[in-house]
Amino acid sequence: MIDKLEMFIALARARHFGRAAEACGVTQPSLSAAIRQLEDHLGVQLVFRGARFQGLTPEGQRVLERAQGIVAETRALRDEMRSVKKGLAGNLRIGVIPTALPMVAQLTAPFTQRHPKVSVTILSRTSAEILEGIERLELEAGITYLDNEPLGRVVTQPLYAEFYRLVCAPGSDFAGRTRVEWAALAGVPLCLLTSDNQNRRIINQHLAEAGVKAEAGVEANSTIALMAHVMTGQWASVLPKALADLFAKSGAVRAVPIVAPEVEHLVGLIAARRDPPTPLIEALMEEARRLSG
Repeated sequence: MIDKLEMFIALARARHFGRAAEACGVTQPSLSAAIRQLEDHLGVQLVFRGARFQGLTPEGQRVLERAQGIVAETRALRDEMRSVKKGLAGNLRIGVIPTALPMVAQLTAPFTQRHPKVSVTILSRTSAEILEGIERLELEAGITYLDNEPLGRVVTQPLYAEFYRLVCAPGSDFAGRTRVEWAALAGVPLCLLTSDNQNRRIINQHLAEAGVKAEAGVEANSTIALMAHVMTGQWASVLPKALADLFAKSGAVRAVPIVAPEVEHLVGLIAARRDPPTPLIEALMEEARRLSG
């Protein structure tokens, strides 16, 4: 039954029989047969069918919500029994907001050293995608903002406070300054993350508070793309201190503190709220507490 529920969840996620079968490591006929067997067992139609996947029925949507909880608890039990027998092992999929990527190794490096049988997969995701990924069992944990938008039913562990820098080319008018005010960014050609990133919404908010309309001549969902544009000398960007300092070390750009006010936002580790937590998540949270302490 559990394997059929996992196939059903995979189908709901992929919205395509072939891709769902590939994700589950089975043939498409096998996956289709498993879904039909699940429907027969539950006595309801779960999927609208045609020439291709057409969505979940209302009953299918209700079953999906219950199935995610059942599969999550089953995985947690498997992890617990495996850790009792062999110690911590397995793979942790962690979604990380783009601006926190330079910091993630500070958590994962000591964690994997302490638990060598655990592998970690780091996936760059927006804050909304992280919450959705945890809910859909695509991610075990996430690193995201803790103090700006509702997080739902998750456990949290703060990691660090995020401060902001104006990132500009060495020849920029701002390059020689030791600080710059948010209001001074009026009229500055900016390249910024796309609006689906929470960082962009935070930047928009602080610019608006300073009376500056947040307009970006270039938008990207990649900080590498932003830096490539900054280095042309035509644009500047606003990035968190850790990320800005990382790029500035090369000398290709300058990172100038933004003050008046110098705002900060809390970034931390999140995971689904379960009692008890899985051994992997409990160990990861413990490592996060060491890092923040």
